[in-house]
Amino acid sequence: MPVLYHRPFATRPRSPIVPTLPSLAPCSVLLLAGGRGQRMGGRDKGLVPWRGRPMIAWLHDVVRPLTDDLIVSCNRNAECYQPFADQLVSDAEPDFPGPLAGIRAGLAVARHPWLLVLPCDAPRVDSALLTSMRQAALPGRPLLLRQGAQWQPLFCLLPTRVLPDLERAWQEGQRSPRHIFTAMGAVALDCTEDDDRLANLNSPELLQ
Repeated sequence: MPVLYHRPFATRPRSPIVPTLPSLAPCSVLLLAGGRGQRMGGRDKGLVPWRGRPMIAWLHDVVRPLTDDLIVSCNRNAECYQPFADQLVSDAEPDFPGPLAGIRAGLAVARHPWLLVLPCDAPRVDSALLTSMRQAALPGRPLLLRQGAQWQPLFCLLPTRVLPDLERAWQEGQRSPRHIFTAMGAVALDCTEDDDRLANLNSPELLQ
């Protein structure tokens, strides 16, 4: 089972929730910040500054109006991520088993029928992109962003009811989000190949 850190409800500051379009179902949001940060020299990517603020802060600002259930997956520095989350989760297995472990943990605690997943090192994501994802979703099927022929499986919108199928795949040793979600009949939302909103700033050079 994933390790959970819940912010006490009695002390959680209230954030204004911007009303969503009637056609958009409520969603939980998962920010993936549990990786090794190898290209960053082992630094915790979500906490690395970009334009004067931690990358996680930029994503928090964009997704906070969408949800009352903001989940951050992290395997270290929980106290630094706590201000940006309603729930913190960490991988159930040691040694950084990959992003699928964070998605698995997030699905297990999500409070809404849909889970919007984003990597912590993509601070250029904007609300227009997230609205497009939610509008393009089909009942019961994962939605993944795609640039040309390249899937971007860590930018996805998942119905939480896929958790049993994901769990079976995990127990079979599968670790590829792309493979698992496309096998579930994933819907693609196509973006241009030069869409910098999907840029992963996962090395020091890209932060310049």
